[in-house]
Order: sequence, then structure tokens, then C-alpha cells
Amino acid sequence: MSGDHHGSSAISERVRHVEALLEARGLVDEGEIDRRIDEFLAGGSPANGARITARAWVDPAFRDRLLADANAAIRELGLSMSGGLQEQRLKVVANTEDEHNVVVCTLCSCYPIALLGPSPAWYKSEAYRSRVVRDPRGVLREFGLELPAGTRISVWDASAESRYMVVPRRPEGTDGMSEEELAGLVTRKGLIGTAAV
Repeated sequence: MSGDHHGSSAISERVRHVEALLEARGLVDEGEIDRRIDEFLAGGSPANGARITARAWVDPAFRDRLLADANAAIRELGLSMSGGLQEQRLKVVANTEDEHNVVVCTLCSCYPIALLGPSPAWYKSEAYRSRVVRDPRGVLREFGLELPAGTRISVWDASAESRYMVVPRRPEGTDGMSEEELAGLVTRKGLIGTAAV
């Protein structure tokens, strides 16, 4: 199975066994799970998260809906967290002048692939996963993000059921920019919270 979540050979063997059982019982066609995962990965891009962020910056009502029920709000842009499989819960958090958010998965590397594309290697590293929880300010500093001492940092721990995305603060001096231009400012690191935008 191309979507091996944990990399453990024991888990991989169990996943292959369950996949074979599903195929043998006619519940999925041979190779269907791999095809769906490949389709899901192909559609995932940081450009999706950037579109969501830009819309939230220009449309306060959309921003409110996004923060209240992200799964429903992203459907307005033709996006989803399902990728043809069971839908994962998406929670979107927004940076403010007083609070900065950062996302991690302390157990493995759970991540909103549909909205941010494949996760970067550093996100999956044990160093990031363990240190960002204990010393988020220090880790962010290593990424080049120096936050004021008074800024509260919230660390959101993703899981198999829940994924998180950060809406960065809109940069100053962007009032005249179009939604498309604004989306071009947003980086994957900003959507994870390891960069300002």
C-alpha cells in the first residue's frame, strides 16, 4: 500500500493483509486503495491552503465559518479532507497579534495533505515532533521566526482523526492586493506555523 502511515514493517504487513481481505471479499477492487491514495496525494498542494487563507483574509464571514467548521467551509472552495476515503476532521486556527499557532503530530506525521501537499521531511522528524512541544519558541527561532516575548504560542497536536491548519496573519500593506495575489504570499511553513506567512 503506497500510503504506509507509520513505516513499521509489522504494521505494513497488517495493512497489506487487510487490503487483501477487502479485495478478496469484493469490497474494493484490486489496487483501488492505492489508486485512491495516489489521487488524493496528486490533488494535495500548499496552493489549496493558500487559497483558503487568502479567502479568510478578504472575507470575514468565510473566516468565521472556517474557524467554526473548517470541513464545511473548505467545501465552499471545492476542497475536502476526504480524498475519496473517510473524511478527517479539520480544525483551522488563526494567528493574531497576541497568539501564534504551530502544528505538530507528536506520534507520527499526521498532516492535512489535501490542503498542504506532502509533508516536509522536517515535519516528520523526531527532533521537530518532540522539541516543538517542549520549546516552541526555540524551534520557531531556528526556522527564522522570532516572535515578541508577549506572544502566546499554542501548539496543536494532530492525530489520525484530526488535522490542523494555521491561517497566518495578513501582512501589512496588502490592502490593495487581489485574493489571488494574496494567496501567492502564503507558504506551507506559514500554514504549519513555522513561518509568519
